[in-house]
Amino acid sequence: MKIEPLSIVGAFKITPKKISDSRGAFSRLVCADVFGQHGLNTNWVQMNTSQNSEKGTVRGLHYQRPPHVEIKLVRCVRGKVFDVFVDLRKGSSSFGTACSLTLDSDAFEMVYIPQGCAHGFQTLTDDVELHYLHSEFYTPEYESGIQLNDPALDINWPLQFTVISEKDETHPMMNRIEPIIL
Repeated sequence: MKIEPLSIVGAFKITPKKISDSRGAFSRLVCADVFGQHGLNTNWVQMNTSQNSEKGTVRGLHYQRPPHVEIKLVRCVRGKVFDVFVDLRKGSSSFGTACSLTLDSDAFEMVYIPQGCAHGFQTLTDDVELHYLHSEFYTPEYESGIQLNDPALDINWPLQFTVISEKDETHPMMNRIEPIIL
């Protein structure tokens, strides 16, 4: 398993070892020993899936406010996405920074997103499915978001938005939110 730091403090791209043979492929995606050796969370309380039919669909940028901030481990299990997260942690050296990468189901890669970050994605193919592991339970009254196309974040979305929820269209700009204090 390869664990590479990303531009946001505490974020990592994780590439599991893929073993292929005539039957197909096998990978160990989560291992408490390996994660623990790298100081990563090993206690997951919830797993969610997101299914998206149309290329260009966007979701995000979502996060939970304290005391329900969460760590996420995200993997694209079908299709391909442009995955984005933004550091909202007050005092973090990467505060206000957006980080993006492509997650492709064929590559088996995952992204580990630390507490205090907003997360979103855009589908690059039709029929996309993502799986998320969460360190905290979803708590609707602590749910928040940031505007997907906030100029301050300088996110270069690869496609026109084709599908977006009304809720995601109305999130505030980054300069209107309270930084997260952990």
